[in-house]
Amino acid sequence: QVQLVESGGGLVQAGGSLRLSCAASGRTFSRYGMGWFRQAPGKEREFVATIGWSGGSTGYVDSVKGRFTISRDNAKNTVYLQMNSLKPEDTAVYYCAAGSSSNKANLYGYWGQGTQVTVSS
Repeated sequence: QVQLVESGGGLVQAGGSLRLSCAASGRTFSRYGMGWFRQAPGKEREFVATIGWSGGSTGYVDSVKGRFTISRDNAKNTVYLQMNSLKPEDTAVYYCAAGSSSNKANLYGYWGQGTQVTVSS
């Protein structure tokens, strides 16, 4: 079992930065690929980024490439999403997920409760 708790969301102006954290419980954290997804009001949940169990492989949706960076610290059971050059269209609830290195939400078995990110223009 893995429990995930996100933090670091908030309100930021366009062009600003935020770093999201996802703290995981469970001794098997380092075995899991991890991902970040987001869901804006009235829209479907969207893949944002993923990272392999060792941190050696990453993947991003095109709209965040060059602006967002996913990383992990297995010693701290934590995965991060550094978000720079934020745009109003990045506004969404951001979810951390564990269990895959895919861009498909249905392949992840564990989800956090989400953290709100709001980017003002």
